[in-house]
Amino acid sequence: MARADFYLIGKPRFREQPLLLVCELARKAVHAGQPLLVLASSAAQAEELDDLLWSFDPDEFLPHQIAGAEEDEDEVEVLIAPPEQSPPMRALVLNLRDEPVPPGFERVLEVVPADESARGPLRARWTHYKSLGLDVTKHDM
Repeated sequence: MARADFYLIGKPRFREQPLLLVCELARKAVHAGQPLLVLASSAAQAEELDDLLWSFDPDEFLPHQIAGAEEDEDEVEVLIAPPEQSPPMRALVLNLRDEPVPPGFERVLEVVPADESARGPLRARWTHYKSLGLDVTKHDM
């Protein structure tokens, strides 16, 4: 059964830099051997995440790239897709965009901002995924 996991930002380091949580989730996916597709909300966010994945842990490299940059993107473990790119869906998708992920995944990860006023679209997505019959879970981070 497909599932949706919502990660609620709470810890100060994630409040200051929400993309650090994305890096942590990407690391978990790589360690679990699950190729991850990250749907970035903008080209600028894709670039920022690309830079952060190089530097967030000096002792570890997570293979990643931005979609459209090279030919062998099927092979890379973490593929970051800005809105103008539409690479093939993967089983594991991390969504940073405002709209729900279309079907085709086994598991979707949603990062919920610490700011209560920014959580409206996430509540709508929670309801949307539940209406599709997904198993929906919340994690406090």
